[in-house]
Order: sequence, then C-alpha cells, then structure tokens
Amino acid sequence: MSDQNVIDMNERGGNGNGRSYIKLGIIAVVVIGILALALTNVFVVKEGEYKVVRQFGEVVRIDDTPGISFKIPFIQSVTSLPKYQMAYDVNEAEINTKDKKRMLIDNYAVWRIEDPKLMISNARTVVNAESRMEEFIYSVVRTELGQLNYDEIINDEKSSRGSLNDRITEKVNELLENDKYGIVVTDVRIKRTDLPVENEQSVFTRMISERHSTAQDYLSRGDADKNKIEAETDRVVREMLSKAQAEAEKIRAEGEAEAAKIYNSAFSKDPEFYSLFRTLESYKKTINDQTVIVLPSDSPYARLLMGYTE
Repeated sequence: MSDQNVIDMNERGGNGNGRSYIKLGIIAVVVIGILALALTNVFVVKEGEYKVVRQFGEVVRIDDTPGISFKIPFIQSVTSLPKYQMAYDVNEAEINTKDKKRMLIDNYAVWRIEDPKLMISNARTVVNAESRMEEFIYSVVRTELGQLNYDEIINDEKSSRGSLNDRITEKVNELLENDKYGIVVTDVRIKRTDLPVENEQSVFTRMISERHSTAQDYLSRGDADKNKIEAETDRVVREMLSKAQAEAEKIRAEGEAEAAKIYNSAFSKDPEFYSLFRTLESYKKTINDQTVIVLPSDSPYARLLMGYTE
C-alpha cells in the first residue's frame, strides 16, 4: 500500500471521529437543555403556602398540598402566597375624638389570605393587599373613635376596649369583602394611644383640673351624705328615747297604781296599823340624829312618841 493511501485512510478516520464527537456534544446539549427546561417547570409546594399557577395572566389553578408540582413551560408562571396568619403593624395615625381632642393611635392587624385567586386577581401582591387593608383600618378607627370622648378611649373600663376592637375588625372585613381582595382580618388591636406633643401639656392640665373638680364633687356629696346620715341617726335616737321615756312613764304609772292598790287593800284590812306604818315611814324620811322638832302634844308624832297609839 502506498504512502498516499495510508494518509487518505487516516484523514477519513479522523473526520469520522470528529463527527461522532460533534453528535455526542449536540445530544448532550439537548439532554441538558431538556433537563434544565424540565427542572425550571417543576416546583415544590411547601407547608403553609399557596402556589398560584397563572397562564397568560389568568389563574388556572391553586396548589396548596405540600409536594412536587409542574407547570407548562413558557406559558405558565407560579406565584407563592403565604397560607399562615400574618401580623401587620399599621402606621401611626392622628384622629379627633368626640370632645374635639387630637390623639395619636397605633394599631396592628392579624390577617390571612382566604381566597388566593381573588388575592392575585385584584390585589396582585401582598404589599398591595396590606396597603388597602391599612386604608380601611384607618378609616374605620377614625370613625369609631370619633364617636367616643378622650377619657372613654384611654380608660379600658369605660371604653370596653375589647368590644371596640371587635367592632373595628368586623367593619374592616366588610370593606375588604366588598373590595373582593380575598383576604380577611382576624383581629385589629389598638396597642397604643398618645397625644400630639403640642397638645400634651394643655390636655394634662385640663385633665388634672377635671380630676380635682370630680374629687371635690365626691367630697361634697360625701359630706352631704354624712350630714344626712347623722341627722337620721339623731332622729332615730330621739325617737327611741321618746319611746323609752313613754314606756318608763307607763311602767311607773302602772307601778304606782299597783302600789296604791296594795296600800288601799292593806288600809282596808287594818286601818290603824296602816296609819301607824305611814307615820313611821314619814319619821324615817324627816327625822335623823341631828333633827330637833317642836310638836304640839296632840300631833300624831307626839302621841306616838309619848306612847299613845290611839
């Protein structure tokens, strides 16, 4: 075999190997591309989230079961939305109370996505949904607190803060439902109330004055109640004393009547002895060791002292 033939065979063999490598390279690129394309259209649904699949902007399905899912390449896209409850800190806002006082109110809201399809279709993003929710919260809080006095708002007992928060939550949800944003607020809370800096001193001074006035009113009513109680007590005491005196007089009269009855009974049985007894009783009351008396001889005393009993 000539040298020229050997060279031609070597060239043909080299060209064949080159073409094989090119084919293998193309196949590898195609396989890698297919795998990459497949991987980009596979997504994982995690616990606590929604996967919203859209096709040309329209929602075609909602995946919320944890696991692997797929979408059609190039024409479908996937958006993740939280399934759990979220807390949103509402920006501090200024409101006017019923008694024309300005207040700073700081709220927070707990909310969740109830209908992911409506959420994506109307609000489009969580940020937009929170922004709309904040507008409604401010509107409702301003209306509700505008019907209360300043003292009723800051005093939990007077304002029934729990009922107030419940009313705000209910009305915010009504507005969100009308807007069809697919979200629901589970709780709106007033976490802090304050005064604008320029109003603090005047309001505090007025509050102190009102407290002093209220305290004086309580003291005045207390004094009036005390005087009333004392007067009533004095009246009851006088009434009781009067009744006691009347009862004593009655008992004394009954005793004297009974004594007179006994005396009369004794006198009727032995008039002479009774006369003697009464005379002796009168001696006991009128005569002592220092008594000097002058008696006529015919007086009962003299006759008794001289031994005459008749």
